Amino acid sequence: MLAHQGSRPGEREFLGGYDPAGFPPFAVAVDLAIFTIRAGLLAVLLVQRRDHPYQGYWALPGGFVRPDESAGQAACRELAEETGVSAFTGHLEQLRTYSEPGRDPRMRVVSVAHVALAPNLPDARAGGDAAAARWWPVEDLGLADDARDAGAGAGDAGAWAEDAGAGDVPVLAFDHARILRDALERVRAKLEYTTLAAAFVDEPFTLADLRRVYAAVWGSAPDLGNFRRKVLGTEGFVVEARRSATAAAGAAGGRPPLLYRRGHATTLHPPLLRPAGLREDQP
Repeated sequence: MLAHQGSRPGEREFLGGYDPAGFPPFAVAVDLAIFTIRAGLLAVLLVQRRDHPYQGYWALPGGFVRPDESAGQAACRELAEETGVSAFTGHLEQLRTYSEPGRDPRMRVVSVAHVALAPNLPDARAGGDAAAARWWPVEDLGLADDARDAGAGAGDAGAWAEDAGAGDVPVLAFDHARILRDALERVRAKLEYTTLAAAFVDEPFTLADLRRVYAAVWGSAPDLGNFRRKVLGTEGFVVEARRSATAAAGAAGGRPPLLYRRGHATTLHPPLLRPAGLREDQP
């Protein structure tokens, strides 16, 4: 809570003569990397820009922060508008701030990027300033094929987007390829040391459902034995709901699998590491 202005002697007079025009104006925006799993693949929501700048380019959904809202409130508003889900119950967190000069050709724009994820989000629909919208499988975006915009200076994002549009890879506007790569790595890393994977599945779910989340996000499923020991051995990762009356244990029959709900745990210690070669910090 801010201290009352009356308790700060002389400040009212100072503000009365303060000229904000002494600093260049800039805008604050939010960009959203919204993930879900569709047909067993990790997918991200992209919109095709209807207007300039980057007309016709694909981009992360987002928009400018209004004068009467915080960046978090703007992210929630944009999330509801873009997904069509008025009461979003999935996971939403702030990723980082992107403030490089020249990242937007209109003016200085600082973007507070967020990551959102939830199971079974509805079909994409274009609205607002979007000409089209669709869920793109992350593996089709070529994010791992080129890191040229990592650490790029002002004005480089557009050149990278031009190059990335070759073939079937969609062109991403602004510095959204970088934001999307950062968001993807955030989600992949958090699956190692948190219980975030459970946010990708509807309740109740089986352990097989949960393991498929890791396979979709990491690109490779964790070792079955280690996975079961970690999930069932971490208190509060999952809570047994009931035994499925319809799902079969396998071709050989046997007892149907247990169904689970999300538990109270949020962290994994020690972590459930990605298979060798899939971590960003490995050669």
